[in-house]
Amino acid sequence: MSDIKAVVFDMDGVLIDSESLCDIIWGKVAQEMQLENILSCITACRGLNRKDSVEILKQFYGPDFDGYAFLDRCSELFMEVEASDGVPLMPYVKETLEYLSKKYILCVASSTRKIHVLRELEEVGVAKYFKTFTTGDEVEHGKPDPEIYIKACKSIGCSPDQCVGIEDSFNGVRSSVAAGLKTIMIPDRVPANDEMKSIAWKICTSMKDVQCIL
Repeated sequence: MSDIKAVVFDMDGVLIDSESLCDIIWGKVAQEMQLENILSCITACRGLNRKDSVEILKQFYGPDFDGYAFLDRCSELFMEVEASDGVPLMPYVKETLEYLSKKYILCVASSTRKIHVLRELEEVGVAKYFKTFTTGDEVEHGKPDPEIYIKACKSIGCSPDQCVGIEDSFNGVRSSVAAGLKTIMIPDRVPANDEMKSIAWKICTSMKDVQCIL
């Protein structure tokens, strides 16, 4: 893999096991606000940044729905759980980052806001492996738009064809592929469908498989 210079990671569902917790929290807030069909909304929002998630929430619950209030309440509950129980790493993450960091530049391209990305990765002890952090509050167009991956590659001085993107969500894979990265999908909450199998470079079962590829 001499042509590969860097690996760009999504965070939620790839580095930290946050997606399952977020699904539970979204369900709780939906109950509080008496919202129906939240599972379909979660699926539509998976991998999106805050701004785009608000637009999806409005599509589901009406143009006057306060999507920011919904997301703020979700963040409040998430931080309560994080403070009391922590959010664990996904399997094989630390050993894979240790292995890859000896060969490649590593960086993050996450739809989550930077303040949360930095805090969460520091808390699980892996922030030190990454050269840059490109986040959802720094781009105009979130995933599946390629902007965040293009910006992440520029932040480390590499062209997209020199980078591998690692994603778990459909929107994330679409974003990485559209930016021109070789894209590895490690499905978390939703298995790879025919579209993902056709556009992803590799489909892996866990981060451990990445060590065999790179």
